Amino acid sequence: MIITAAEPDDVTKLLAFREEAAAWLRGLGSDQWSRPYPADKLVATITAGTVFMLRDGHTTAGTITLTPDAEEGLWTDEELAEPSMFVNKLTVAREYAGQDLGGRLLDWAGDRARRAGAQWVRLDAWTTNEGLQRYYLEHGFTYVRTVREGAAVNGGPRVSGWLAQRAARPADHGFTDRTPAPTRLRFAA
Repeated sequence: MIITAAEPDDVTKLLAFREEAAAWLRGLGSDQWSRPYPADKLVATITAGTVFMLRDGHTTAGTITLTPDAEEGLWTDEELAEPSMFVNKLTVAREYAGQDLGGRLLDWAGDRARRAGAQWVRLDAWTTNEGLQRYYLEHGFTYVRTVREGAAVNGGPRVSGWLAQRAARPADHGFTDRTPAPTRLRFAA
């Protein structure tokens, strides 16, 4: 499988991924991702070069967003002073479920974050999705805290404030990486 930077043409696929994941989650009794994600915000992250696609031939098997930009109101000033990158919108196509592609994408993200100079890979997960939280813990993340104050990026109250982190580290994720080299993080002295 090959990992590449997303292109503007991928926005339709990314929105469909989110809808597929939301439907699957509804079947599990979760309201995660039930609010539509604004396409213009998604296009902006693609243009910024922070969205990546996992491709299996002509099929998109998964996606992950890895950004140096933290969502406002989640991390403390002290935490933001530490070189970190943030995982968002990790999604694997249902037809690829059960192959630990999500875990391998997290490893890829940790390796890319390390090459960018990050100390941490951080994420926020749905506050009521305990299965997802266990998944991240099983993949080496450590729970930090849950933040419930604030608003969601796509409107409404904050619903994704379960915070976790793990050290950025080299990894043998097994993907052919065709992404541009990561930009080094810049931090004020």
